[in-house]
Amino acid sequence: MTAATANQVRGARLLIVGPPGAGKGTQAKRIGETFGIPDVSTGDIFRYHIKNQTPLGVRVKEIVDAGDYVPDELTNEIVTARLAEEDARNGFLLDGYPRTVDQVGYLDNLLGEQGRPLEAVIRLVADQEEIVARLTKRAAEQGRVDDSEEAIRHRQEVYIRETAPLVDIYRDRGLLIDVDGLGSPDEVGDRVALALAAFGIGELDSAVAN
Repeated sequence: MTAATANQVRGARLLIVGPPGAGKGTQAKRIGETFGIPDVSTGDIFRYHIKNQTPLGVRVKEIVDAGDYVPDELTNEIVTARLAEEDARNGFLLDGYPRTVDQVGYLDNLLGEQGRPLEAVIRLVADQEEIVARLTKRAAEQGRVDDSEEAIRHRQEVYIRETAPLVDIYRDRGLLIDVDGLGSPDEVGDRVALALAAFGIGELDSAVAN
């Protein structure tokens, strides 16, 4: 059995976190493809329902338009339903959830009842100044006048503030895997694969192993 086939058969139950601009979305898709698991992004789910004006989308849009955060209860409901779908039977990669300590507790109970707890939390680590410089340059090249350096720095600060308590929780549980998030998508992807394999999750193909 090849490494690729073995990883698809095995599946995985993972969470990925990383600062805006660190390429988290790209790596989430790669990990999902490697293990044959869905990349479950709460942001993508919300946008889908809002765009298609589903009953859920109407509720979420009203909350967002009012400038409020989507409450934990509603977010938990959405994640529960998504993880119950057939394609998540062999695992999942959570992206953007949990965001609060209460959501961590809910997820613990949900997965514990199912007998399939999280196996690891991948954190893409990148120097803040390098990310700010990268995003500021990209904004200028693409003419994003609203994407100022101040706005970019604010998003970085929000990320740090929101994720710090969660990172501490998962570090204390021995589930945190730090990966250097700077470099090309392939370079970072290889680092993620190596880190997961060292953690006992997944097998490496010869190109990455060497």
